[in-house]
Amino acid sequence: MMPGRERRKLTDAAIGRLRPRAREYTVWDRSVPGLGVRVRPTGGKSWVMLEETGGRSKRVSLGPVSVKGIEEVRRECLARRVSPMAEPVAPARPVPSFREFVEGEWKAAHFARYKPSTRYIATRLLETRFLPAFGEKPLDRIAPAEIRRWFDAFSRTAPGNANRALDVLRQMMNFAVARGHIETNPTRGIERNRRPRMTRFLSREEIARLHGVLDAEDGKGNREHADIVRLLLLTGCRKNEILRLRWSEVRDDMLELVDSKTGPRKVPLNIHARRILARQPRGEGAFVFPSPRDPDRPRNDNLVFWFRIRKEAGIEDVRLHDLRHTHASHAAMSGVPIPVVSRLLGHSSVRMTLRYAHLGDREIEQAAERVGQAIGSLLEL
Repeated sequence: MMPGRERRKLTDAAIGRLRPRAREYTVWDRSVPGLGVRVRPTGGKSWVMLEETGGRSKRVSLGPVSVKGIEEVRRECLARRVSPMAEPVAPARPVPSFREFVEGEWKAAHFARYKPSTRYIATRLLETRFLPAFGEKPLDRIAPAEIRRWFDAFSRTAPGNANRALDVLRQMMNFAVARGHIETNPTRGIERNRRPRMTRFLSREEIARLHGVLDAEDGKGNREHADIVRLLLLTGCRKNEILRLRWSEVRDDMLELVDSKTGPRKVPLNIHARRILARQPRGEGAFVFPSPRDPDRPRNDNLVFWFRIRKEAGIEDVRLHDLRHTHASHAAMSGVPIPVVSRLLGHSSVRMTLRYAHLGDREIEQAAERVGQAIGSLLEL
């Protein structure tokens, strides 16, 4: 008796309309008995056939539906039954667990090509997010609904980090599809969290207040923390570009960063930035700002300091990254051309820098208004 009750004349279009259910099921072909399509809860579809061996019937996998059409599979199925010399079908290889996959095939194929900072992020995500959630599950048993629940829970506390984690997980699952472990990526259809574009920057008055607070911190033994903040403001560098800055990257008038977000880049140093770097103690370690606990590691405790001093300066809504926005914004308002601002920030495209273009326009409009008032008063308008 044909296993299962669901039989129909299969076509490629009809197979495409089959939808996953809570449990795996098989639809059998009316034209070729013993040929069917297995549909998994993850949405994966594969061809199966019943083969008689020693008077017993067993299921044999004929591969993913995405690789072969119905007519090709019907011919293959019939040929296996007609030809006594047909090669026995090898049993389908077991689907690896998520842990086996990422620690084996995925890591071997991708880790060596990653930048050190990307390797660090991927390792942290694996240890703290991916392996605890999916580690022991076979790849084809990780359902889209499960990933959505995981992503939504992560997003409630850290929407930006959840977006980054989703991007990495999506890439891993794309590779699993390419390796033939799963047929569809279970992250497909999950949208990243929408985040408002942040262009907060400090006004001249706010910079002056921050400067006063930083000077006071120098006298409290926190000059190194204060100098990190000053360098972020003076160079427009990203936080990790300064926190992980090595002495080998410091030149007389230039930082030659080996591993920035967009790859190696050079950052010109103005006189104030050069003075700050010149007063840093030169220890035996590689880092300009080493961890006080381990000189061979970079400092990573600057956020606590920032949260405290921004409150004292009355700028509690400002993130450390907004110091980079401030550098760019004041460059634009000083008349620096946008392509030059783009080079200063190390943007991969001028389009990323265009958010600062309107700031220069605003300064021009204000200047025009001041000139108009001055001349208007002379004309007694």
